[in-house]
Amino acid sequence: SFLGERLNQLLEGRGFADNIQRELGRADVKLSAGEYLALHLILFIGGTAAITGFELATKATLPVAIGIGVASGLGTLLLPGIYVGSQKKGRLQRFDNQLGDMLNLVVNGLRAGYSPMQSLESVGKELPAPISTEFKRVVQEMQLGIPMEQALANLTRRIPSKDLDFVVTAMNVQREVGGNLAEILDTISHTIRERVRIKGEIATLTAQGMMTGYVISLLPIGLALFLFLVNRPYMMQMFESRNLLCGIIMIVTALLMIGSGFAIVMKIVDIEV
Repeated sequence: SFLGERLNQLLEGRGFADNIQRELGRADVKLSAGEYLALHLILFIGGTAAITGFELATKATLPVAIGIGVASGLGTLLLPGIYVGSQKKGRLQRFDNQLGDMLNLVVNGLRAGYSPMQSLESVGKELPAPISTEFKRVVQEMQLGIPMEQALANLTRRIPSKDLDFVVTAMNVQREVGGNLAEILDTISHTIRERVRIKGEIATLTAQGMMTGYVISLLPIGLALFLFLVNRPYMMQMFESRNLLCGIIMIVTALLMIGSGFAIVMKIVDIEV
């Protein structure tokens, strides 16, 4: 789009734009940094206009309608980040789950007489995305003349996985000091499979606690929205001129307490392996 291209030109060479592009790449979202920021702008304008129009249609005063509309528009700015974060987390989890199969395929290729590059190429052909997509890119970079160490370093920047770091470190050390790469990767494959199994068991045991955190955090927000729909005059008392300061303090305090409680619950159930 014109807006996205214009923003790309303005953001060219800026550090935060590179960070945005890296995060989009990790999530496999086919947007440029400019298009991603343009999406935020469109959502803010659209959300603000829609909610303001709805409030005016329900005979709310203009200042109240604009205030609620702007607050809703600001809320829509969170949606792209939530989506990108969810996609990135899911893609990373799928990649980690496929890493054991990838190592077995590479080990079998090395034992069959393939070179490391040929073994990595077979990963791109035989396994599903996202691991096949990433290793196809590694092979393409190597075919263009980029050293294997650099191509693997680029991979670790795109995929922030601790298990992948183990694999890349082992391959780089083997290239420098020698040794049986197939045996090394076979040992790492066993370790990674055990880590994946333990992570799955922990996820099962902590699922109830995680769901409790989501329910308890969303319940007061849902109740407030329900009361706003069924008994708006009661809720709007917080925004009247004589109660405005007290209402804002109450809302901010409630959000801070909900957020801190949610963070504490998530910290408790987040067990490192």
